[in-house]
Amino acid sequence: MSMALYRTYRPATLDEVVGQEHVTGPLRRALTNDRVHHAYLFSGPRGCGKTSTARIMARSLNCEQGPTPDPCGVCQSCTDLAANGPGSLDVIELDAASHGGVDDTRDLRERAMFAPASSRYKIYIIDEAHMVSSAGFNALLKLVEEPPEHVRFIFATTEAEKVLPTIRSRTHNYTFRLLPVKLLQQHLATVCEAEGIPAEPAALALIARAGAGSVRDSLSVLGQVISGSGPEGVTYAEAVLQLGMTDATLLDETVDALAAHDGAALFIVIDRVMEAGHEPRRFVTDLLERLRDLIVLQNVPGAVETGLIDAPDDQVAREIEQAHLFGAAELARAAEVVSEALSALKGATAPRLHLELMAARLLLPAADADERGFLARLDQLERRMATGEFQQLVAAQSAVQSGGPGPSSRPRKLSEVAPSTGKTAAESETPAVDEPVAAAPVTAAATASGVGLPELKSMWPAVLDAVKSYSRVAWVLFSVSAPLSLVNGVLAVGLDNANKINNARASGHDERLRQAILDVLQLDVKIDVVLAPDIASTVTSTGAERTSPQVADTPSMDDENMDDSSGVDLALRALGATQIGEIEH
Repeated sequence: MSMALYRTYRPATLDEVVGQEHVTGPLRRALTNDRVHHAYLFSGPRGCGKTSTARIMARSLNCEQGPTPDPCGVCQSCTDLAANGPGSLDVIELDAASHGGVDDTRDLRERAMFAPASSRYKIYIIDEAHMVSSAGFNALLKLVEEPPEHVRFIFATTEAEKVLPTIRSRTHNYTFRLLPVKLLQQHLATVCEAEGIPAEPAALALIARAGAGSVRDSLSVLGQVISGSGPEGVTYAEAVLQLGMTDATLLDETVDALAAHDGAALFIVIDRVMEAGHEPRRFVTDLLERLRDLIVLQNVPGAVETGLIDAPDDQVAREIEQAHLFGAAELARAAEVVSEALSALKGATAPRLHLELMAARLLLPAADADERGFLARLDQLERRMATGEFQQLVAAQSAVQSGGPGPSSRPRKLSEVAPSTGKTAAESETPAVDEPVAAAPVTAAATASGVGLPELKSMWPAVLDAVKSYSRVAWVLFSVSAPLSLVNGVLAVGLDNANKINNARASGHDERLRQAILDVLQLDVKIDVVLAPDIASTVTSTGAERTSPQVADTPSMDDENMDDSSGVDLALRALGATQIGEIEH
C-alpha cells in the first residue's frame, strides 16, 4: 500500500517548507547563530507546516553536526526522525486534545527532569496546544518559564488566542499562513512530476482551489484525483467530476446570461446545474468567486501580474472580457445577492427554488428599493447609452418625433416651447389660426458631457428619483413634467399650470431639479420652467409617465389661491397666451 502524498512529500529541511519563508528564514538564522530559544509557539491554519517545521527543528537541534539549519540526514537522530523513521525517545510528540489535563502536564513535568537518552536535547512537541486546560497550563507554567538546560518546547496550534497568555509570553511566536493558489499549483506540479503523473495546469489550479491554501489538504485532494484517474493522468474533466466543482463553462454561461439580461439562458443554466447533480452551495460559492474576480479585474489593472487573480490563462482572458460587460455597481450588487443566496442555502429544503429566486433577483435590480438597486439600474442605463442599442432607440424616437423621412404629419403641440423665455410658443409668436405653427425645434444639442435631450428624456424617471432625495415637495411638483428642449445649456421643463411654475421658482425647487440632473447625468444646465398645459398627455404618450404619489404620501403645497380652472384658461387669462388648435394634415 502506497503512503499518502502528504506524508511522502513531508518537508525534511527548512528549505523544503513551502510558502513560509517568513518563519523558516528567522529559524534558520537562529540555528546558524546558535541562538535557539527554549520554547516556540507555531500557530496558523491547518495543513500549513506547523508540525512539520517542529519536527525539522527537532532534527536540526539533535543532529550530530548540530545545532544546524541543514540536518545531515544520516546520523542516528536524523534517521530516527525522518518521515518514515521509527522516532526518537528524546523527541516526544503529544496531542493536547487527549493529553491536556492537569495530570498529564504534571507527568510531563516530572519526566522532563530526566536527561535525554542519547540526544543533545529532550524536545516536547505539543500539538493542538489550545486544547490544554487552564489548570494544565498553570501546572506547566514554571517548567516552560525556566526549563532544564536539556529541555526544549515547541507548541503548535490553530488557535493561538486560546493558549494561556502567560505561556504565550514565554515563547517565541511564529504565525504560518495559507498559500496562494498559484504557489500551491506549482508545488502540485512538482509532486506530479516526481510521481511521473501527467497533469493539466487547469486541473491543478482546480485542485489548489479545493485545497483552500492548505498544502496538506491540497496533496490529499491530489492523491484522491490521481488514484481515480486513468492513463491520461490528472485532467480538468476528471478533477471537476471527482471534486464536484463547477465547470468553468457553466460559470461563463451564467455570467454571460446575466450581462445580457437573458432570463431564459440563466434559468436554463440553473436547470443544468440541478440536473447534473451539482451541489447548489458549491455552484453558488464558485459563482461568487467568479464575481469577485470580475470586481478585482475592474478595480486593479495589474491584478493578474500581482497574483490577485489565480486562474489559467484562457480563463483569465474570458474574465477580462466579462469584466467589461458590467458596471461597478452592477457587479457589487450581483455579488451581494449571490452572497445572500449562499447564506440562505445553508440547510435549505428547496435548494432549486433558492437558486431560481437568486436568478430572478439578479435579473431585476428594481427589486431592491435601496441605493444598491438604484445604482445598478443606473449602471445598466449608462451602458446602454454607450452602445449601439441606445443609439438605435434614440434614432427611432427622433424618427417618430419628426414624422419619419417625409413631411411631418404629427400635430404640433403647445408644449413645444422656446427655451429661456418662460413662455409658450404661442406667446413667442402668434400666427393666424389657419397657419401651421413654426414651433422652436426640440433639439438634442450636444453638451460638454455628451448628454442631449434624448438622454434627458430617457433618464427623466431617474432624475425625479434623485429629486425626491432632496425634497419630497419638489418631487411632487415635478412628478408630471418633461424636458422639452435643450439649447445653449438651457433646459426647458414643462409643467401643466402656472401655480406650479411660480412655486418652483419661488421655493427654489428648480435649483433642486438642476442638482438632481447634475447628480444623475453629470450635466449642468440652467432650468427654465415653462407652461405646457398638455404635458400630462405628452408624458403618457411617450411611455415615460411615472406613478403618481399616493394621496397619503403627497405633501401639501399650502397654496390657498389654487385656481380650479384649466391650464389653458389660466394661460389665456394670466399670461395673455393665445390658444392654437391642432392642425389637421
